[in-house]
Amino acid sequence: MSSGGAPSAHGGMGAVLHDGGCTFRVWAPNAVAVWVAGDFTAPPWDGAKVALARDASDAGTEGFVYWSAFVAGVRAGAEYRFLVQNRGGGAGSGGAAPLWRMDPYGRDATSSEGNSRTIDASFPWSGTFAMPAWNDLVLYELHIGTFNAAAGAIGTFDDACARLDYLRDLGFSGVEVMPAEDFDTPTSWGYNPALPFAIDSAYAGSSATVAHVIQRFVEAAHAAGDPTRPGLAVIFDVVYNHLGPEGLGPCLWQFDGWSQNGYGGIYLYNDERAACAFGEKNRPDFGRPEVRQFFRDNAMMWLGDYQADGLRLDSTLNVRRAVPHGGNEGPDIPEGWLLLQAINDSKNGEFPWKIAIAEDLQNDDWITRPTGAGGAGFDAQWDATFRDAVREAVVTPHDADRDMGAVAAAIGETYSAAGMQQRIVYVESHDEAAIARLPDRIWPGNASSWAARKRSTLAAGIVFTSPGIPMIFQGQEFLEWTRWSDTEPLDWTKAVTFAGIWALYRDLVYIRRNKGGNTNGLRGDGIHVFHVNEGAKVIAFHRWLAGGPGDDVVVVANFSERSFPSYSVGFPRAGTWYLRFNSDWAGYSGDFGNTGYDTTAGDGPTQGLPFGGNVGLGPYSLIALSQ
Repeated sequence: MSSGGAPSAHGGMGAVLHDGGCTFRVWAPNAVAVWVAGDFTAPPWDGAKVALARDASDAGTEGFVYWSAFVAGVRAGAEYRFLVQNRGGGAGSGGAAPLWRMDPYGRDATSSEGNSRTIDASFPWSGTFAMPAWNDLVLYELHIGTFNAAAGAIGTFDDACARLDYLRDLGFSGVEVMPAEDFDTPTSWGYNPALPFAIDSAYAGSSATVAHVIQRFVEAAHAAGDPTRPGLAVIFDVVYNHLGPEGLGPCLWQFDGWSQNGYGGIYLYNDERAACAFGEKNRPDFGRPEVRQFFRDNAMMWLGDYQADGLRLDSTLNVRRAVPHGGNEGPDIPEGWLLLQAINDSKNGEFPWKIAIAEDLQNDDWITRPTGAGGAGFDAQWDATFRDAVREAVVTPHDADRDMGAVAAAIGETYSAAGMQQRIVYVESHDEAAIARLPDRIWPGNASSWAARKRSTLAAGIVFTSPGIPMIFQGQEFLEWTRWSDTEPLDWTKAVTFAGIWALYRDLVYIRRNKGGNTNGLRGDGIHVFHVNEGAKVIAFHRWLAGGPGDDVVVVANFSERSFPSYSVGFPRAGTWYLRFNSDWAGYSGDFGNTGYDTTAGDGPTQGLPFGGNVGLGPYSLIALSQ
């Protein structure tokens, strides 16, 4: 066992394994001495600790920011902690006694308040997966702990693997996984990260190597499919707007003993900017380059070591703006904007084909503008305006009160000239499902009713036929109505009970991804909402990519309980238009009306288009036609 008495010649932060040992490196600007100790040293740990040296690259820096050493003989699975001596023994330092700290960059831990553990992040990747074109992305949001779990148990990544073929059969091309970073509660949504680089052991099951659990999941998702149906892209949800608040004490809270006025020390703001929508003192200090690098390194870990195909950044509003306790108002944090730009520039530099998604919910087009133009550089963002307009249109009890103008505006909205794929369109995510699932919002206590089934699937039809990247939340495809929580597993019996609704969602994915070769326009940016009938509550729009037979799609939606056996709408070309999808098809449910048919468009301008024809519209139904 050796410390070398000098900083490590190897790069990397945290614990990085090399042939013959491990480099340990930590940021501690207010320390006068730092050691590492673990089960690779003779007991007791503090009696056989290994001194870290001030990094030569920081020899002229006040406080000697980084400390490192190469320790021979350390292998994967070794438990360790840092021992940090504060420079002054001042307030918050624990007096003169050194502080035992977990590794902020630690990839694994015995618990969020236990020891860090070294890992070997190598994995035998097949290397055969290709990221789908973004206009072919159709996303399924899932929560590992509840997606495929037995009653009273927490689901694991391996459990989720067992359902990947199910998602393939539905036709999805990507999964968006809610945060899996280590948390300090028995169960979690994932938005209280205590150790951002570590995966929570609850999701690992019996596996000894947590990192490999993630890698097996990604590899399995990439392999889900057959030669004609490529696998699933994996997008991981990450949280950079706050830390904890639970479980920060052994690691990130006052890491090197320094704090100001009882705040959180070097990783967190030490003034009023520490207050955020998720706690009083737990917003990271984006003004420190080392903190911005911490999160940038985290993002690149997911994209590189775990081969994620994209990231969804939680509440970027709380990164770029000091929003104290909910709401949207607060002073800007310019350094937070720099972090968002740095992450996206790094992603684009190394992995330009991978997608970065912001959950900002302000529909601010600066989020998706390029960094070179002053934007944050995201590829897409969740569209809250779309969500709210479509949900309101189907939840409103009375037909007369439904706002077709708001729906029309939501369908046609765009952020910039870069294309419609810059938005994620949805009506339900974990946030909405945690309050009430959409069928239960439509008819509380009677979520399986005809009205709840018709109106919730109408909303789904709008999601899958509007420009953007469609997304649904787990269980939406089989009418799950039980309010989602991180303790209740998804009720898979409903997939059998409502097999027809499942088939409806499958068919929506099918036309959205142009699986039949005749609805390619649904993958395009072209959108013209050419008919809005507030009285009848009917809306019609034209979608296209390049235009022409097999490309142009006309979508007509009826937001009323009235059935229209013959309704006149416009068409861009004459000839026969075939019914490619009809949410009123009786095959989806025996009490659906089956109104809908192929039609012929003839001469005569109609609703601003050069031709016109008649279509059949069932109540609360959506149809899609193409040539």
